[in-house]
Amino acid sequence: MLVFILNAGSSSLKYQLMNPVTKETLAAGICERIGIDGLLKHEFGNDQELKIDVNMPTHKEAIELVLRTLTDGEGKVIDSIDDIEAIGHRAVHGGEEFASSVMVTDKVIETMKKLIPLAPLHNPANIMGMEICQELMPGKPNVAVFDTAFHQTMPDYAYMYALPKDQYTKHGIRKYGFHGTSHFFVSNEARKMLDKKHNTRIIVCHLGNGSSVSAVQDGECIDTSMGLTPVQGLMMGTRAGDVGAGALQYMMSQENITIDEALNIMNKKSGILGISGKSSDLREVLEGMQEGDDNCRLAVDMVAYNIKKYVGAYVAALDGIDALCFTGGIGENAALIREKVCAGLDAMGLVIDPVKNNKRSREARDIATNGSSSRIFVIPTNEEYVIANDTFKIVSGLEK
Repeated sequence: MLVFILNAGSSSLKYQLMNPVTKETLAAGICERIGIDGLLKHEFGNDQELKIDVNMPTHKEAIELVLRTLTDGEGKVIDSIDDIEAIGHRAVHGGEEFASSVMVTDKVIETMKKLIPLAPLHNPANIMGMEICQELMPGKPNVAVFDTAFHQTMPDYAYMYALPKDQYTKHGIRKYGFHGTSHFFVSNEARKMLDKKHNTRIIVCHLGNGSSVSAVQDGECIDTSMGLTPVQGLMMGTRAGDVGAGALQYMMSQENITIDEALNIMNKKSGILGISGKSSDLREVLEGMQEGDDNCRLAVDMVAYNIKKYVGAYVAALDGIDALCFTGGIGENAALIREKVCAGLDAMGLVIDPVKNNKRSREARDIATNGSSSRIFVIPTNEEYVIANDTFKIVSGLEK
């Protein structure tokens, strides 16, 4: 089965064409600057890349261009869109309504529309992608795979905020968590590497421009760092992470700004960018630190310290740990961050091997010392495979 995987953003659209049975990816790419001008970056074959500058007024023109590129011309990988058997969509927010992936129906779309206030930037684009695919490829099954679904196993004492209870009952204000497809994939890969399916206690650190940590017990999430929205939790590329409400109110009064302006600062001007004053890209900040920039040094130390605090808290929540996992662009590539996070965690059974840690590899690997009682894994994530595989199982009737 060939699955067309779609991740529709507000002004961009990422895609892959994958066979979930063989895990072969025939093509992948991104449409950028939709509604502005338009650029398609299409990867296919043996590291071949095609770039097309073309006007994309809406997501419909972007998806039409992708389908033409897949089936015709230099970037062709299939003969016809008839070769695509199903479409799998990344859906950011499923609230409490979706605890697993589902076939897209009119009812599902209507429910997602009701959840737009919880994800005003993401859900409308996700819905748009589904409706356009239904129009351009009529009759083909569409499946929605939710970022929040994996975290729906959290117990109430973990997902509730200590606000008046009616804020939850009336408005659904609670912790939902995100990056669920990554946390699901990595935690399951860790269980395979541990060769242990039961009584497993795994912490996953998904670290990139957006970052989150999850505590996973026997394959189910019991807590995660992101909350009602992705701004809560770890310090990220441009997001502030955990900030006290009093600090937010004080900043607003001192700067004479509205709540929307304050949230814009917390989401787009804070985190690694805000502290370093240099970049939201940790690679550039690490270079700045090496050059003696103390703001960059502070940003790196804060990133590692924030992750370490969550790891310690989740070891307590899990009553121990079998494996600590690093994934995402930073988690997979920033050896210094992994080293700083693990420093001093020997008492928890986490002892990192500096040689293994500094060895670069694209493969999943164990970077703990042989004598470490708990394992430390670096596992490349594969969220697209999760979307493709869920789509395959639902369309094939393997998952009811």
